[in-house]
Amino acid sequence: MKSTLLLKLNILLLFICSSICAQKFEPKEKLLEADHVIESKITNRTYELYISCPDSYSIKDTLNYPVLYVLDGLYYFPTINQARETIGWGGKLKDLIIVGLSSGINNTDWFINRTLDYTTSVSTSDAKRYEKGNGLGEGTIKSGGAAKFLKVLKAEIIPFVDKHYKTNADRGIAGHSFGGLFASYCLMNLPTLFSKYSINSPSFWWDNEKLLLETKSKLAEYENFEIDIFISVGGAESASIMPQTVQFYYDLKEFKNKGINLEWKIFEDETHFSVVPAALSRTLSVLYRK
Repeated sequence: MKSTLLLKLNILLLFICSSICAQKFEPKEKLLEADHVIESKITNRTYELYISCPDSYSIKDTLNYPVLYVLDGLYYFPTINQARETIGWGGKLKDLIIVGLSSGINNTDWFINRTLDYTTSVSTSDAKRYEKGNGLGEGTIKSGGAAKFLKVLKAEIIPFVDKHYKTNADRGIAGHSFGGLFASYCLMNLPTLFSKYSINSPSFWWDNEKLLLETKSKLAEYENFEIDIFISVGGAESASIMPQTVQFYYDLKEFKNKGINLEWKIFEDETHFSVVPAALSRTLSVLYRK
């Protein structure tokens, strides 16, 4: 009798444990929370700032740090911040502040806002193609807002960060795709705003390669740069990205005598999207290595 009862209890326990172990859970939504939200008087839009300071950061000392501004911060800030943490274990990186920049806290708003802010000229045909390819209504996509966004950076975002964080004059910008296009625009139109540029898989195809064709004439206007530039592209990217990025690299090489320090990398077998983690990690190890 006892052995039969014990057997039944064991079977019941096994059944209960099996039911618990087999229980399925709904995935929890993980939201990235902005550290600051800036209301721009220039674009009449809000911008989210995601801030990461080095472990050594303290308001009780007089140390100041380089700042790297990362475009498309809603998506790329977690990646580059984790890369900084991992590479930093080896003691190979300088201490720096990372600022992720974004506008729009959901995918649609971010997509629309970045297209406006990061594109360097108005292209109705490209905008319509973008709308169609992404299932957006006609007139949703606006373009050519880079000049205004550059003013937002210079007059509103950078002064805010410099006022509230312990920064120095070593300032960098990193962008991918449209972000790479905008970083190139900064280099050609206000090169001294940043001392470091990370330009990754830039969308030079925009508006029939208008910005790329202006590279040499724009840079020829400046006497001296003293800036560090890292350029990267995936080896498996499309014909609208890969050749133009290579051409941009060779265009910049002609200005090395004016103080452009240049490094580049083709990540073999990486596509336009799979290349992002590698590009962001290499940005740190190239531009901020000890």
